[in-house]
Amino acid sequence: MATLTRAGRPQDLRVRRTGTGGAPAAGRAETRTKLTLYWLGGTLAALVFLVPLAWSVLRSFQSNDAIVATDPSARDLFSLTTANFSALFSSDLDILRSVGNSLVVAISTAVLTAVVATLAGYGFGRFRFRGRNVLFGVVVVTMMVPFQAIITPLYLQMNAMGLTDSRLGLVLFYTTVNLPFGVFVMRNAFETIPAEIEDSARVDGAGTMRALVSVLRPMLIPGMATSALYAFLASWTEFLGALTFLTDDRLYTLPLSLVNLQSGAYGAVNYGYLVAGAVVAMVPCVVLYVALQRFYVAGLASGAVKG
Repeated sequence: MATLTRAGRPQDLRVRRTGTGGAPAAGRAETRTKLTLYWLGGTLAALVFLVPLAWSVLRSFQSNDAIVATDPSARDLFSLTTANFSALFSSDLDILRSVGNSLVVAISTAVLTAVVATLAGYGFGRFRFRGRNVLFGVVVVTMMVPFQAIITPLYLQMNAMGLTDSRLGLVLFYTTVNLPFGVFVMRNAFETIPAEIEDSARVDGAGTMRALVSVLRPMLIPGMATSALYAFLASWTEFLGALTFLTDDRLYTLPLSLVNLQSGAYGAVNYGYLVAGAVVAMVPCVVLYVALQRFYVAGLASGAVKG
C-alpha cells in the first residue's frame, strides 16, 4: 500500500511526477539549441547575400579614382560623393530614358507572361485531351534549351515580321523565352486546386472565364506572382537579346546603356558610373522580390503536395 503524504496523496505518485520533471527542461534546452542554430545559419546566409550588395552601394558613392586606386592609402572608404549618380542622370548619359525602356519592357513581359501562362496552365491542368502529357513534356523540355542557341533564327524571323528595333518585339521575345517556366508553375498551381470548386461555380451559372477570373483567381495569385516575378527579373537584366534586336539607341534598355558607360582614352571604363548604374538596376529587383517573396515561395512550392 502506498504511504500517504501530509496532503493525503500517495507517496509513489508524487515520486513519479517529480521523476519526469527533467523531460520538459531537456526539451526546452533542445528547442533553444535549434533556435540558436537557426538564427546562426540564417545570419550567415543573410551576410553572404547582403555584404556584396552593401559593398556595391558603398562603392557607388566613391569616385572612379578611389575605386581603381592601387595604393591602399588612396582607398578612403568613407570619402563619399553623389557625383556618380548626378552624372548618371545628367542629360549627357540619359540613363532615365533607358530605365524607362527597361521598365516598359519588363512590366509588359511580366504581365503578358502571367496571363498566357495562366491560360495555358488552365488548359493543361483542367482539360483531358490526347497527347496532353506529351505536349506538356515538350514545353518542359524547351526550358533546357538556352535561347542563345536559337538567337539567329529568332532574329531572322522577327526581322521578317518587322519586330526588330521595337519594344513590342523585345516583349514578345522575352515572353516566349520565359513562358515555359510560367506554364510549368501555373499547371502545378491548377493541379493543387480541387475540381469541385470549379464545379460548384458552374452549378451557380458561371462560365469558364467567369470561374477562372472570379473563383479561381484568388487561389492562383501565388503562381501568377511567381511567373510574373521570374519574367520581370529575367527581362530586366537581360543583355544579349536586347543587343541583338535593338540598334536604335533611343530604345536601349538599362543593361545596354550601362555597357556604353565608357569614357576617356581607348574606351576606359568609368567604374564609378558603372557601379552607380548597377545599384540603380538593383533597386527594382530587390524591392519587387521583397514585396512578392511570400508569393514566390508559395508558387514554387505549389504542386509539391496535392491538397
